[in-house]
Amino acid sequence: MNNIPEVKLGIVAVSRDCFPMELSTNRRKAVVEAYKKSNGDIYECLTAVENEKHMEKALSDLKKADVNALVVYLGNFGPETAETLLAKKFDGPVMFIAASEETGDNLINGRGDAYCGMLNASYNLALRNIKAYIPEYPVGTATEVANMISEFVPVATALLGLQNLKVISFGPRPQDFLACNAPIKQLYNLGVEIEENSELDLYASFNEHANDSRIPEVIASMEKELGEGNKMPGILPKLAQYEITLLDWMEEHKGSREYVVFANKCWPSFQTQFGFVPCYVNSRLTAMGIPVSCEVDIYGALSEYIGTCISKDVVTLLDINNSVPADMYESEIKGKFDYTLKDTFMAFHCGNTAACKLTSCTMKNQMIMARALEPNVEPNITRGTLEGDIVPGDITFFRLQSNAEAQLTAYVAQGEVLPVATRSFGAIGIFAIPEMGRFYRHILIEKRYPHHGAVAFGHYGKAIFNLFRYLGVNEVGFNQPKDILYKTENPFE
Repeated sequence: MNNIPEVKLGIVAVSRDCFPMELSTNRRKAVVEAYKKSNGDIYECLTAVENEKHMEKALSDLKKADVNALVVYLGNFGPETAETLLAKKFDGPVMFIAASEETGDNLINGRGDAYCGMLNASYNLALRNIKAYIPEYPVGTATEVANMISEFVPVATALLGLQNLKVISFGPRPQDFLACNAPIKQLYNLGVEIEENSELDLYASFNEHANDSRIPEVIASMEKELGEGNKMPGILPKLAQYEITLLDWMEEHKGSREYVVFANKCWPSFQTQFGFVPCYVNSRLTAMGIPVSCEVDIYGALSEYIGTCISKDVVTLLDINNSVPADMYESEIKGKFDYTLKDTFMAFHCGNTAACKLTSCTMKNQMIMARALEPNVEPNITRGTLEGDIVPGDITFFRLQSNAEAQLTAYVAQGEVLPVATRSFGAIGIFAIPEMGRFYRHILIEKRYPHHGAVAFGHYGKAIFNLFRYLGVNEVGFNQPKDILYKTENPFE
């Protein structure tokens, strides 16, 4: 995936002038050794920071080494001013972490008091309005610190991506889809750029790509991917033309940004003018690490990109769509999986989920659109969806959103896709999230979230939750256990 950043970590040890600097530097060396042994490379800045002059030297060292994500390591109590200015002046994500004491046999000259120093560091960060990643329990041995640094990497990846991201959109939201029409002010607050275009701009560019010499090569790629599912080969030339159109637009319109996602209009006039539905192309770009959200869902595309950065895997965007029928639950879920009926639901979209995330895939026409545009005739302009059941396994369902008051809100919940045939159409799966019924009512409905949710394939809730907190989301919703009531939940059964 070329559309996400590569993190280059650096670590700087800090030391308060009334503590031995060797305490911090020796502990830093141990952390670097532990990290390289089990996780990968990290740049060890040899300038330990005791004052502001040291801080400036360390920043120079980090810049020369092309470090883009920083670990500030309190090997002892640490200098409050210099260490927080280091975070302020560093241009990238910053983590603060502290050393635990090694042995009860060395608590005179070998005691560092970093446990205390973390308190003052956090206070000084707040005084200077500096955001920093601080783990759940940020004090540990060299091995524990190394493991905590590894948990910072996916968060740093997403943060770097957002700082260099452009969302390109085409068209206004479809009528009656106001839920996807969120204020864009928070995009700028996050450092994200946006380029909003008309569908006519896209249509003109699409027409300019007619007879493009690359179309046969893209058709061959599509044929290979679809295999026996290539049931409508006649639509592939138009789909290939459209894919090339979007990729060229991305390269020509990146501007000063490194990474791009799309939020595109996909109905109802799209079919009548372009002559196909764009779902399959959306799935292919998303598999390249370039999420394309449906229905001009800007924050949906943003959420998908976050999932791509954190998981370094293909993601999708789905409707939280329909309940599981009781008879289906009784015959295929109850007694086989530890979920109630209200823990389950079906998540669906027309056909935008990548082939690699479907158990099998077939090119079809969009049934819902066909009801209105091509009733009782052979499908033509509604062809182009990729349909199949979503692969079973662990998932994380999440969304970053700007609400009607232009405030950042977010939720994250972990669960799984069950290995149960859906017997339905589209890209669809039977999802199970513990206490989903309560989460649906007291987070999704109560907090006014739209029907679209991003899906990462695996359990990434911890990293996504930490990212949302770093971004300044005051309250991150999650599926609370049954013994913990939501604020709005009635305590009387």
